[in-house]
Amino acid sequence: MDRLVVRNDAWVMVGDGRKSLFFINKGSPDLLDLRVLETRVDDNPATRDQGSDRPGRAFASVGGARSAVGDTDWHVLEEELFARAIAERINAGAESGEFSEIIIVAPPRTLGEIRKDLSKKARGLVAGELGKDLTRHPLVEIEKALTLSS
Repeated sequence: MDRLVVRNDAWVMVGDGRKSLFFINKGSPDLLDLRVLETRVDDNPATRDQGSDRPGRAFASVGGARSAVGDTDWHVLEEELFARAIAERINAGAESGEFSEIIIVAPPRTLGEIRKDLSKKARGLVAGELGKDLTRHPLVEIEKALTLSS
């Protein structure tokens, strides 16, 4: 694994499928001083609270065959949409020159969703990734996790 270095003025995005925190490092790579730039929280209730109908049925065009259509997992779908919104925010920051490099911290599945929607320019500014869920951790623990991963 490459050493994760969070340079001065680098952005750090810590997110999952429901919450994203954007920080800027005002410290050094060895002594981080992360400051909050932006916070986004998505209201994403459980699937059971979002869907109310029974699964649909599909009917064959010929004959009487029919089968059940699988349930839609609305919660997972919303997490994917939120990951896309995070990627769009990173893309916008890359295009406008708001940051020169960014570290992305997210659970592996969310990290993959974000990664696939990043623009070429944004991908070029990703200085590192950490596949962990740190969104519910205090700032001190986020800084510690980033320092220990290097």
